Amino acid sequence: MINLTDKYLIDESVVYIITDKKQLNDIQLSKTELNYTEKMIDNKLRYIHINSFYKSSFILLLNSEKDEFAQLEEFRQSGNKIISEIRDIKIECLNIINLSDEKYTFAVCEGLMLGKYGFYKYFKDRKDKESSLNEIKIVGNKPDAKSIEYLNALIDGVYIARDIVNEPLSFMTAKKLSEEIERIGKECGFSTDILDKKKIESLKMGGLLAVNRGSVHPPTFSIMKWQPENAINEKPYVFVGKGLVFDTGGINLKPSGYLETMKCDKSGGATVVGLMAAVAKAKLPINVIGIVPATDNRPGNDAYVPEDIITMFDGTTVEVLNTDAEGRLILADALAYAKKYNPKLVIDLATLTGAAVVAVGENATAVMGNDKKEIEILKQKGFEVWEKLVELPLWDEYKEQLKSSVADLKNIGGKYAGSITAGKFLEHFTDYNWIHLDIAGPAFTEKHDSYRGIGGTGVGVRLLFDFLKEKTL
Repeated sequence: MINLTDKYLIDESVVYIITDKKQLNDIQLSKTELNYTEKMIDNKLRYIHINSFYKSSFILLLNSEKDEFAQLEEFRQSGNKIISEIRDIKIECLNIINLSDEKYTFAVCEGLMLGKYGFYKYFKDRKDKESSLNEIKIVGNKPDAKSIEYLNALIDGVYIARDIVNEPLSFMTAKKLSEEIERIGKECGFSTDILDKKKIESLKMGGLLAVNRGSVHPPTFSIMKWQPENAINEKPYVFVGKGLVFDTGGINLKPSGYLETMKCDKSGGATVVGLMAAVAKAKLPINVIGIVPATDNRPGNDAYVPEDIITMFDGTTVEVLNTDAEGRLILADALAYAKKYNPKLVIDLATLTGAAVVAVGENATAVMGNDKKEIEILKQKGFEVWEKLVELPLWDEYKEQLKSSVADLKNIGGKYAGSITAGKFLEHFTDYNWIHLDIAGPAFTEKHDSYRGIGGTGVGVRLLFDFLKEKTL
């Protein structure tokens, strides 16, 4: 938890954020510590840890040679480094004294709190692995309380998204995901409406039902609403997240080496849940709806197969040529369903294609859509929060690859530009302002990646929370 304070105890550990070596005279260091710190700075070090036995002092110096967004990211990285260094010395409280801009305080706090996260639920001795840090206090020269409330809400939202991604199918079935969404809604303040299989069948959501056919677990379709009385918008912002709780590929079974991380295929849905939690906890005055279609994709006895033709929620017929291109089928039903809300903007998120990773790498999100103004805003936000976006074209030439001789569409295109043809498939089911985020690269990491941790990263929560927050200012 991050709090504000006017003073701190002399034996508590402190993080100092400075922009100039001269500011060392304004912080509490002994002569020996001051001489040591000056020497380290002269040697081009910008992160200095002084262990005074009874407490630690961390001095973080702004790198003026970098641009503003890279500076913010460096401070997040420094926050994560502090977490790793205090793990063994069991520091429970850190004070932050900022002799510079408050935005750097927020960056350090993000690095500290997000770096603190760990998914320890299934360890026998989980307390031995959890970080001892339980409080961060921002001292003096402080931001307003509302900003701290927003930051705490955002951190909670990222934690929620990461937890959902990291849960295995043995726990997180589609039904359990809907139950978790209901629980989170009650805790955070947004309303929920969970559609069960019978309701999904009555709505004729052919994409979701087809993908679910090979599973022993029923699908769910979760709708979350945050509609405060003081909302600035009548038409809602709608977020749709792919909730594939596990993807085997179905009959087109994935090979070994690709199956082992497929609990992450619900990352888009997890981000939407985390975003809704953060927005509700922060009480943002904005009308927002979240939708998560959920199922697992398995090669069971009645699994859908290549050359099946399915009818989607909006009546479109689709020739299935690859059962591992399932995410677009469940998203398409949800995107068509979103029309009922007369949305201001719809943004969908999904670990949709390996082609996106090939195109833009593991550290960036591929973005497509028809709302160029909002895409530019998101791209700018991507640099600010360091969840960078790369825009791909949605030219009509790509739609030619989706033409079928027996149905309205095929569910896959040709050999090339797979992330774009997947985007063109989704575009068919929209008639509103729409943006597609393919988060296949940054949604999950198999090795520790600074404050992004290991496993589910919660990518998109910070990006979209800032995107919405700015709408309310």
